[in-house]
Amino acid sequence: MSITDTGTVGWNSKALDEIFSNDAGRPVLFTNARIMTTDPLIGTMTGADLLFVGALIVAVGPALITAAEDDNAIVVDCTGMTIVPAVVDTVALAGGRGRRSEYVSTLTPGNATDLLVVPDELADDVPSALATLASRPEQVRALVAAGAPVLWAGTDAPGRATAPEAGIPASPDLTGSPRVGVWIDQEDFLHQELTADGRYDETRGGRPHAYRGRYWIDGDRIDYLDDLGFWAVGEFKGDELHHVGYVMKLG
Repeated sequence: MSITDTGTVGWNSKALDEIFSNDAGRPVLFTNARIMTTDPLIGTMTGADLLFVGALIVAVGPALITAAEDDNAIVVDCTGMTIVPAVVDTVALAGGRGRRSEYVSTLTPGNATDLLVVPDELADDVPSALATLASRPEQVRALVAAGAPVLWAGTDAPGRATAPEAGIPASPDLTGSPRVGVWIDQEDFLHQELTADGRYDETRGGRPHAYRGRYWIDGDRIDYLDDLGFWAVGEFKGDELHHVGYVMKLG
């Protein structure tokens, strides 16, 4: 990505360097911004601050800058900038949530540090701010995901995460993996065999080979691609495998 707006060049470059060299867990403060939290209680604030530590937002509101020096915070001056959630709850924006506790992806203390910073003139509202990311990325001052910069001053942040290559990956070699074996649910209805060559074979209610296909494990997540062509997902929780309502353990 090239920087075509000279206003982005060098934007808070010192702060970016400090963020990337931050191995002491220092808080980061985005200060003096207009903040569209999308939280129905907090709303939009002007001349406000947003404080986060790693992947977690810990405070939002005016006058947080007064404690920045005490807390040894990394300060990012956002004068003339608007901060919006980088991940937006479109159902909430459309008024489709009945309770505040149901809202997700707001710039609220306790939520994930996923935020987008653009100039005020490009942020009449949250959708227009997000449209800047898609249509004019060189104007983006910061895109932060889980506390880590992805874009900064209109260009890729150093060491940013990159998307996996498109296409279905090769089957993994899971020889020796503790998750290889036959997983059986509590009612002995579902038997799901995970083999070391990245294949699965399900028996349901005594019916063998009910579903067969490929699988991939990423952390505690397991993705399935059935030979019939559909995708499914499961999650490992301790010694249990949770999949479409079934709770399985290794047999």
